[in-house]
Amino acid sequence: MYISGNNFDDVFNHFQWQMPEQFNMGVACCDLHADATPQKIALIEWCPDGDAIKHSFLDLKNASNKFANALAELGFSQGDRLGIILPQSFETVTCHIATYKSGGIAVPLARLFAADALEYRLRTAGVSIVVTNRNGLAKLAEIKNPLTDLKHIICIDDNALDGALSYGDICTKASSEFTPITTAPDTPALIIFTSGTTGQPKGALHGHRVLIGHIPGVQMHHEFMPQQGDCAWTPADWAWAGGLLNILMPCLHLGVPVVFGGLDRFDPEKAFQLMSEMKVANAFIPPTALRLMKTVNAPASRFKLSLRTIGSGGESLGQDTYDWAEKELGIQINEFYGQTECNLVLSSCAKLGVLRRGAIGKPVPGHKVSIVDDNGVPCPQGKQGQIAIAHPDPVMFLGYWQDEEATKNKFINEWMITGDQAIMDEDGYFRFVGRDDDIINYAGYRVGPGEIEDCLISHPAVSLAVAVGKPDPLRSEIIKAFIVLQDGFNESESLSKEIGAHVKFRMAANIYPREIEFVNSIPMTTTGKVIRRHFREQAKAEAEKSAHSDII
Repeated sequence: MYISGNNFDDVFNHFQWQMPEQFNMGVACCDLHADATPQKIALIEWCPDGDAIKHSFLDLKNASNKFANALAELGFSQGDRLGIILPQSFETVTCHIATYKSGGIAVPLARLFAADALEYRLRTAGVSIVVTNRNGLAKLAEIKNPLTDLKHIICIDDNALDGALSYGDICTKASSEFTPITTAPDTPALIIFTSGTTGQPKGALHGHRVLIGHIPGVQMHHEFMPQQGDCAWTPADWAWAGGLLNILMPCLHLGVPVVFGGLDRFDPEKAFQLMSEMKVANAFIPPTALRLMKTVNAPASRFKLSLRTIGSGGESLGQDTYDWAEKELGIQINEFYGQTECNLVLSSCAKLGVLRRGAIGKPVPGHKVSIVDDNGVPCPQGKQGQIAIAHPDPVMFLGYWQDEEATKNKFINEWMITGDQAIMDEDGYFRFVGRDDDIINYAGYRVGPGEIEDCLISHPAVSLAVAVGKPDPLRSEIIKAFIVLQDGFNESESLSKEIGAHVKFRMAANIYPREIEFVNSIPMTTTGKVIRRHFREQAKAEAEKSAHSDII
């Protein structure tokens, strides 16, 4: 499942998957290294005002074994779901490894989610145990309806409140000896919630093989990782597929130390400081973060950087950012593409000569990717269609959690369809055109409009609402809401701010409409579905007009 070579066509044509009968992500990312080279460094915590804290694979094995035993004492068993609401931390990794070794299913949840968003995901996944910190405890306390499946809440901070168990206490009492549960590649291991075009988010269920499926893509955009001196970092939340599956788990499996800490909020100056002090060689940096880093003056002369590779994905990179990195950092950014359901299937690789401005790369070895029409028939080169991945594929999800209909609708014939429009040129490069669904791509986070609209309508002043993405030069898209008010309410700037704050409070600190426009009516189809296309086109026209005004 590893790639090597000097010619892309040879690498692609000779690649073969090696899928074992038994495979466990926790063992593959921790125990194998701990048993072979116990003191090898797995994780490094950056402390801006002090010395870095290093954790070996043996440290990680012992800690995850203790937590696995503690979970067993609480009744956690194979197939049970563990919710993880934590920032990047040693405890976060421990929770993942322990869950996989226990045969459980990890459910990572973004710490920015507010109570309503957490409640839906915890209830849908049937989470029985949640691990969080004091901030997470406060949000869980706001959940109004009882979570009937939830049996225990564990807090990693001292002085846990509201009846939560102390992570430190239960781990101290536990043994560091644990025998991992035997699992197969298709054994369920992970649920990552992804947003759909309508309704509430869906849980993409992955098997342990998702780690195997990611390795060729990671090795491609990080140019044959692991190499001597490799050390990885990403500002992306480990609760998202990008942070967890593009960096954390694959790097641990490959024996590459992962840096974390020191950045509660993204700060471009601190990001350069972290990369310099920690000698980061390999970074996954989403395009929005890279655009913010462009504002830092003369980074190469101010910071002693050790960068070997930068991978970027989740949204369009843009030529300006690519050129900036090449000029200022001496790095050619390798752009890649994937979805939560089937990640890292297209990639660039400068070392293999697979690099073209404006393209998102070529198919990663081991993956069959094509452009198909509405009937699932591959399109000829140069014709626009939908990006699709052939089934089966090791990186592909097992299905949406307890949603057979949505899973079925994700496939046409042998293809898993993405909803993303693209063109494949005569050289085999894929060029992203746009989405044919309603997903809002806010700074690399895929946000479903249905969840935002439900939250908007919960405000007493809102009768109907539509949420769309409006093109934005920094964030790729911002959320714009079109609202029909209830009788008795008048539009005003203060009401607009109140509604925005309402969504921000109930959804997440970064997921709320930055623009609100009051309208008299919302057009719908004969079946009662909102015609979002009308509003997307209006928002796009507004953005283009604004950009034109800036130019002249």
